[in-house]
Amino acid sequence: MVEYTLTIYLFGFAIGTLFWGKLSDKFGRKPCILAGLVIFSLGCMGCYFSSSIEMLMISRLIQAFGGSIGSVLGQAVCRDAFHGPSLGKAYASIGSALALFPSLGPVIGGVIAENFGWSSIFLFLTGFTLILIAMVSIKLPETLPANNRKKTAILEVALSLMQDKRVIGLGCIVAACNGILFSYFAEGSFYFIDLLGLSPSMYGASFIMIGIATMLGGVFSKRLHNNQHSSTAIIKYGLAIMGFSAALFSMIAAFHHHILQLDTSVMVTISIVSQMCLSFGICMATSNALALALTDYKHCIGTASSLFGFFYYCLISLFTLGMGMLHNGTLLPMPLYFLTLSIFMLIVQKLMLRTDTA
Repeated sequence: MVEYTLTIYLFGFAIGTLFWGKLSDKFGRKPCILAGLVIFSLGCMGCYFSSSIEMLMISRLIQAFGGSIGSVLGQAVCRDAFHGPSLGKAYASIGSALALFPSLGPVIGGVIAENFGWSSIFLFLTGFTLILIAMVSIKLPETLPANNRKKTAILEVALSLMQDKRVIGLGCIVAACNGILFSYFAEGSFYFIDLLGLSPSMYGASFIMIGIATMLGGVFSKRLHNNQHSSTAIIKYGLAIMGFSAALFSMIAAFHHHILQLDTSVMVTISIVSQMCLSFGICMATSNALALALTDYKHCIGTASSLFGFFYYCLISLFTLGMGMLHNGTLLPMPLYFLTLSIFMLIVQKLMLRTDTA
């Protein structure tokens, strides 16, 4: 049930992405970002005061609905401000920067949970969000001028996206990459803390290494762009790295489970290094898939970002649900599931992405 709170969060995130993009096309990016942050903070307070798993799930849904502005409107702002090859480079830089907070979050969360209880994490998030609201109010410019705002027929855009094989393929890749990351967030605590004996703070500290690997993936991707490699080619490189890492991770986990149990410290090291390699490839694939996906939809980018985000966050929610259903108290499900998702992405890339895409 606790793992499913993440599935609920991702579902609320998907609903939010459908809502905020179209609204921002009409009213601008900045007011919608501020409204989303306020709703996110209310959801955090609901989580803090939750006295049952059901109340926690409802609060997580509200929290996710507001928090989804970070994805859909962050992308819309980026696409408003950058165009052409510079968009791919911008996403590579953003991918590196975005590695910072997901790596710091579990470290801070582990320390808070160990010393003050897990619910205090949501109190910390509320305070941090209030600071962010002040920063956005003062520092963030409006990237969609009033004369560029217009009503967009959401059904017409949705039908166009559904018929675009490249958009669907890129959405599946973004979803499966994030499915691996969120499944790691959901299953990793059981994997490392319950089965391998790490403390919550030590488990949280492992995310620093994963964050560094993600940042390096973004730096490497940007360097490949500078050396005239196409976004499609960089996606292929990232997927190949992920497939190899997941296969090796699965083989070692199977050997540990069925043949000879390795020392706990060895398994911890192998597991973290494997996840670092996966995260390196994920950053390469995701940043370029996001940059490529909606290049033909500049005229309705807010609505298109909403629909695209709704599509891949629904898939992420399903992928995370799958991880929860496979949980069986052993080390095997997580690496094998990551290998399955990696193979799925390689098949999608082969069948649905043109090799001549810039």
